[in-house]
Amino acid sequence: MKYPEFDRQMMHRCIDLAKQAWGKTAPNPLVGAVIVRDGSIVGEGFHPGAGQPHAEVFALRQAGQLARGATIYVSLEPCNHYGRTPPCAVALVAAGVAKVVVGMVDPNPLVAGGGIATLEQAGIEVVVGVETAACEELNEGFVQRIVHQRPLGILKYAMTLDGKIATDNGHSTWVSSEPSRHYVHHLRAGCDAVIIGGNTLRRDNPYLTSHDPAAPNPLRVVMTRSLDVPNEAILWDTKIAPTLVVTQAGANPKLQAMLRDRGVQILELDTLKPTLVMQHLYDRGFLSVLWECGGTLAASAIADGAIQKVLAFIAPKIVGGSVAPSPVGDLGIRSMSEAMVLERVSWQQIGTDLLIQGYTDR
Repeated sequence: MKYPEFDRQMMHRCIDLAKQAWGKTAPNPLVGAVIVRDGSIVGEGFHPGAGQPHAEVFALRQAGQLARGATIYVSLEPCNHYGRTPPCAVALVAAGVAKVVVGMVDPNPLVAGGGIATLEQAGIEVVVGVETAACEELNEGFVQRIVHQRPLGILKYAMTLDGKIATDNGHSTWVSSEPSRHYVHHLRAGCDAVIIGGNTLRRDNPYLTSHDPAAPNPLRVVMTRSLDVPNEAILWDTKIAPTLVVTQAGANPKLQAMLRDRGVQILELDTLKPTLVMQHLYDRGFLSVLWECGGTLAASAIADGAIQKVLAFIAPKIVGGSVAPSPVGDLGIRSMSEAMVLERVSWQQIGTDLLIQGYTDR
């Protein structure tokens, strides 16, 4: 169905508003709302975080009496249940809006069409489906969490044109261009955690932050079976951002004690599996998890079903090398017919690099 251009513009305004809370709403979704009367915006708002009012409430407050008889655009179906806040569908009915334009139906079974039904039963016109794809992409982590009971796993890597993430001797600064790195910093701000392995920690000593004082930082996670990592590392400074080390039960107790004294969180697992780490992060209310690890851990995460999205930055560089590492280690694939094929593939140029994005079927 083709929707009016004005409706599409207003829905994109909702999305832009929602992004003002980028990385701050977990376990809640990103939502924006715009109220229009006689072709002009009279109120707008976004959901700033869990436990705070929803986007519709802020928009209604700004519009005041002008909301009566107006149209409200909202990127996600208004809720109809009592959680930490009252139901928005009921608030819209009480405000006397005449029409509600919804970007996407809420996958949460507590809502799942119930908000729309509440509005329609009150005689309010409801239009559903304006810019749905854009609204779903905005909240793909929320959808993954609700539908599959796990966070969205995103594998990100940068490689040269000949498929290397470092030279033969392990040097990897920098494969990608500065604009690509800025893109990743913004991506980190929108994710709840970023994961690396012990090898990446030892080789790169990374910050794993958004590099923006105004933006949130993810939980920095290090997966290391033996906890054979340096006593000094940027990640151990938890004043910059929180850090979690996930390791095998009983590994290196002396270093564990030292890290705990520095405020580093420690999680011991009997079996160090990517899906168990993702389950822990799900239990913490996370929506999206960024994997910035090396090839060995990347292969393990893929094989374990922890990855649903891939972001590959391809730099126009060639380094060669017979033992130079590649982005993904051994998956046990011996014929091209067994290759994992990404779906919904898109690409864009960022600086001098090509970014290819796609989704797994896992």
